[in-house]
Amino acid sequence: MSELPEIQLEETGSKGRYFIRLATGEEAEMTFTKVGEHQVIIDHTEVPDAFRGQGAGLKLVTRAVEDIRKAGKTVIPLCPFAAAQFRRHPEWADVLKH
Repeated sequence: MSELPEIQLEETGSKGRYFIRLATGEEAEMTFTKVGEHQVIIDHTEVPDAFRGQGAGLKLVTRAVEDIRKAGKTVIPLCPFAAAQFRRHPEWADVLKH
């Protein structure tokens, strides 16, 4: 198993996404929406079969959590995959919107 390419971030207005693009052009992505100045909603995570078994989805959510924490914001994980990762990672509770 090879190392995944670097996670990239794209933002347009209130929307954004973290993504990993393989040399083949396939992308794993996690999309989000900014709500006001202090909150982010994780909308969707999609990981094509080319990424299976490499932890790409978890890496995308982890990067988002790190960035949200640094920015002093909170997150609402509406995406079922992201919500499941928050349940598995109690150390992320500080950024979880209650």
